[in-house]
Amino acid sequence: MTNSSVTRVEKHGLQVDSRLADFVETQALQGTGVPADDFWKGFSDVVHELGPKNRALLETRETLQGQIDAWHLDRRGQPHDHAAYKAFLTKIGYLLPEGEDFQIETANVDPEIASVPGPQLVVPITNARYALNAANARWGSLYDGFYGTDAMGTPAPRGGYDKGRGARVVAKARVFLDEAFPLQGASHADARRYHINGGALLVDDLPLADPSKFVGYKGPSKAPHAVLLRNNGLHVELVFDRTHPIGSHDQAGLADVRLESAVSAIMDCEDSVACVDAEDKVQAYSNWLGLMRGNLEEAVEKGGKTITRRLSDDLTFTAPDGKELVVKGRALMLVRNVGHLMTNPAVLDRDGREAFEGLMDAMVTTLIAMHDLQKTEGLRNSHKGSVYVVKPKMHGPQEVAFADEIFTRVEAILGLPENTVKLGIMDEERRTSVNLKQCIYAAKSRVAFINTGFLDRTGDEIHTSMEAGPFSRKDFIKRKAWIGGYENRNVDIGLECGLSGRAQIGKGMWAMPDLMGAMLEQKGEHPKSGANCAWVPSPTAATLHALHYHKVDVFSVQDKLKAGGRRAHVETILDIPLATYRMWSEEEIMREVENNAQGILGYVVRWIDQGVGCSKVPDMNDVGLMEDRATCRISSQALANWLHHEVVSREAVMGAMRKMAAVVDAQNADDAHYVPMAPNFDGIAFQACCDLVFKGRLQPSGYTEPVLHARRLERKASQ
Repeated sequence: MTNSSVTRVEKHGLQVDSRLADFVETQALQGTGVPADDFWKGFSDVVHELGPKNRALLETRETLQGQIDAWHLDRRGQPHDHAAYKAFLTKIGYLLPEGEDFQIETANVDPEIASVPGPQLVVPITNARYALNAANARWGSLYDGFYGTDAMGTPAPRGGYDKGRGARVVAKARVFLDEAFPLQGASHADARRYHINGGALLVDDLPLADPSKFVGYKGPSKAPHAVLLRNNGLHVELVFDRTHPIGSHDQAGLADVRLESAVSAIMDCEDSVACVDAEDKVQAYSNWLGLMRGNLEEAVEKGGKTITRRLSDDLTFTAPDGKELVVKGRALMLVRNVGHLMTNPAVLDRDGREAFEGLMDAMVTTLIAMHDLQKTEGLRNSHKGSVYVVKPKMHGPQEVAFADEIFTRVEAILGLPENTVKLGIMDEERRTSVNLKQCIYAAKSRVAFINTGFLDRTGDEIHTSMEAGPFSRKDFIKRKAWIGGYENRNVDIGLECGLSGRAQIGKGMWAMPDLMGAMLEQKGEHPKSGANCAWVPSPTAATLHALHYHKVDVFSVQDKLKAGGRRAHVETILDIPLATYRMWSEEEIMREVENNAQGILGYVVRWIDQGVGCSKVPDMNDVGLMEDRATCRISSQALANWLHHEVVSREAVMGAMRKMAAVVDAQNADDAHYVPMAPNFDGIAFQACCDLVFKGRLQPSGYTEPVLHARRLERKASQ
């Protein structure tokens, strides 16, 4: 959908929304040395020469999907034949030969990607405050993490300071120090003095069991203001201040324990944002520019006062040998571009068609990153001269090769060395999962990241196998063998291809930001699985998840896994998670339907009406769940599947949608900007929710973007 009232300027055959053109020429290009005419000519070439390739790849998706649908329809009512199915997928070119073994060749990779395992944040780039918080989440207070969450087993207290809880926090932090930095013959709980003698840290008069874990300090050696320790590549800062409310009551004067937390952060232009036109894209690009320049600021009201948030400085310590030691104060920032599917009205080609948004993101986000690449001092992101782009929703090695081609073209246009842009491959579509080794090979000189994403992966599984039969309930899908095989095979293939020590192997999001106790119990499995990063929903969650990386030496785990060979094979991943029996009660069916409906409605109503791309939506038990387009995709595809196979009627689903719309309205009653969906159920947001469900089977690959973008543009036009 294009808006005829938009003012456009012609740039080498492109019709560019003037808001985007002005931003590029007056802000993004300034100081890069790239002439505006060269940029627009190169952009036009990319749009007109690579656009047809992009369309052809999308047509291949539809062709393969049609063939898979027909295969299942021809065998409706028959037992599923796994061997015949695999042979069929091979015959149509969906499943490809693996090819010879190889090692990736990615060079100039920053240590946060290559050698420092740790938590990873994902944050909507359109929200400057969130983006700054994520970038600054490199360091976080363990005391705050324990005190302000349920990480110790009980909820955070309300009201004034709870001295008893504070004492428990201090004791729990001392236990962590004993585990990660043990002393010779003593406990940190008994320590009265930390001091430096002859380049060694002494606690009272005892050294660390491993003296090499002491790496720096601040202040005088006899009474340091801070001590810097390192374990499994992650730093821990002990802050001493006997005038501090906590330090004044601590026998060693220990006021805080600060953990290196979010080692990296993905600034997201995709799943967690609602960017549908030039106005939205300029907001996203402007914040990315501020991060790359190092001057992004945001005024925030807190406690009746206005504070200005900006990027944190690096931290400076004295090393044991007396030299200066500088430790980075910010997470390494990656930027997630959109996938190959969507177009955007911000740019039209010479035939009046919307340009592919992925091509626009590649050009503009890489251009903006040049502001960081050209720095020699100040707040730098990459010290290795690299740009890190996460590319989502790619289907198979042809599409990864296309992404590689895009960035090769962009680098040439902008005058950057080849492979400056490092590529993150999100293993979230089934055609990528079953061909992962070939996907990595297609970008072997620039791949710096692979990860798994259960939600998008399941949404694609449902859509791809829509005609195979009714799928299990969502909680039961997680218990099927295919998901464990998918997670293990991702790590195994990543290690086979040489990612260890050169790239990230990541795991997905913890979706319950208020349940940190449960996260501490469960998310430790990610480093144990051989993943050197995993997604968390907040800076506090990053600090708490960092504890897992102190307990687990990920590179040792990876070495053992490499020696053991593959744990899962493609046959397991092709095991479709269908319902194995049809003995659900009507109550069980409707509870699942209502649960999915609530998630869709709670997320989409804010997306359409307020342009909020990521929300914490309470579920039916009032547990806040992080919802984005991936969660919306699985919920809408699950309902579309049950409708298609008559597990539930259209009337029953519509009744559930209306019932849960009233529930969502009540949950948002305190939001002054919220527009209720009930009792008329005729608003654009409710219509969008219905489209996602009742037209879900017809959406390309089951994606939510076409419906959301069209309805959001409609809503903006109505405003």
